[in-house]
Amino acid sequence: MKRLHRMILGAYVGPLAVTFIIVLFLFSMQWLWKWVDDLMGKGLPWDVLTKLIAFATSAFVPAVLPLAVLLSSIMTMGGLGERSELTPMRSAGLGLFRILAPLLVFVLGLAAFSFYFSNNVLPVANLKFQSLLWDVTRAKPALNLRPGVFYGGLDGFSIRVGNKDDATGTLRDVLIYDHRKPFQGNKTVMRAEKGTMGRSTDGHYLVLVLENGRVYDEKTDGPSIRRPGAPLLRGRFQREEIRLDLSGMGMKRTDEELFKDHYKMLTLGQLQYTGDSLRKRLAERMGEQGQRMRGSLMVLRDSTGGIGGALPAGALAMPNTPAESLYPAAIEMARSSINELDQMEMERKDRTAQIAKFEVEWHRKLMLAFACVVFFFIGAPLGAIVRKGGMGLPAVIAIIFFLVFHILSYSTEQMVKAGTLHAWPGMWISTMVLLPIGIFITWKAATDSPLFDRDAYARTWQRLRSVIPFRHAHPPAVQ
Repeated sequence: MKRLHRMILGAYVGPLAVTFIIVLFLFSMQWLWKWVDDLMGKGLPWDVLTKLIAFATSAFVPAVLPLAVLLSSIMTMGGLGERSELTPMRSAGLGLFRILAPLLVFVLGLAAFSFYFSNNVLPVANLKFQSLLWDVTRAKPALNLRPGVFYGGLDGFSIRVGNKDDATGTLRDVLIYDHRKPFQGNKTVMRAEKGTMGRSTDGHYLVLVLENGRVYDEKTDGPSIRRPGAPLLRGRFQREEIRLDLSGMGMKRTDEELFKDHYKMLTLGQLQYTGDSLRKRLAERMGEQGQRMRGSLMVLRDSTGGIGGALPAGALAMPNTPAESLYPAAIEMARSSINELDQMEMERKDRTAQIAKFEVEWHRKLMLAFACVVFFFIGAPLGAIVRKGGMGLPAVIAIIFFLVFHILSYSTEQMVKAGTLHAWPGMWISTMVLLPIGIFITWKAATDSPLFDRDAYARTWQRLRSVIPFRHAHPPAVQ
């Protein structure tokens, strides 16, 4: 490798790593802000939260790489132009493609890495993330008693404390409703002046010690409304110990096999195989529905009871049935057929939408890898033209192009899932729109065309006006 190539690569790797980390962090914070309500207050260990965030962050890597390539390409080539390092290279006879050759090889390697990550690493990360997220969201909040607020996180009990001393753990004015029996309501109540709370040695039970309290238990059968004269049990106690099971509050791990057939957990070959199987099953199902529908219509039945041949003339006539009773039967058959057709249409839409999701994921893996190359041919020549480095103008230009790419990608993806577009070319519209722009900018940079020179456009307009005569709407009055 030549020293010039090493210098260009060294100038490119730094901005690429910085922009990739920054954008990946922003995407991760957006996800964390969305799920923060489901994660906070559940007493999750730090290693579980770390794994969850790591798995969630890995899902953004293929989407972040194109933006990082675009921004770092503009910053690198713009910085070389701003520091007047591109000028001696071009003066020495090096063309633009000769200068960009090491960066192009590096970006092609990034595109290959993006595809490998999406196809091999991301399905495993998505599987573990989905399983872990399911477990975390199902876990109950950690025990956190607040004064004056009822806490119902313990199965079968509702607890309220009037005051809580965090230093000593002493509880004042403890009120407990026992709901362990079905349809119990608020018939069993315990109230104590003070108490203490702690965990057992094995951590599976919560030990609540109450002092100077009363017990009220109304003896009624079933969930009926309280009736006059029902027996009421009252009692006093000096010290009472209650053991509450905490096994239901912990997080239980779900078997990952439940999520392995999801389209985000499959590789390219598995997506292709599953999509073909779903399409074959849809065709078989449509054939079965059509056959059943033809069999339900009397006019399409043949005289032998088969399907497909029309009945002979007069076969529908029923000589022993009065005419007035045939009309309601016909109307009922028509209504039943219409309902069945509606159900068939809904089923076909659901199956088609499911197939579209697999096709979208199949094309996404390839499209995001190709987008890295497209964004490189936009960013690198554009940086050589604007000759501005840093995070100012390059960041603005990169955000504009990425917003166009993201809006087009999201819109066309939703159209593909809705069935209004096919996966090909629907999933590739965003890159195909930006590809001509990249080719045009690369051509302008290779030929040293003044793309952002206002005087050049003014001269072109003057030449155009000299060639094409413009007639005035109001000719001068004096000839």
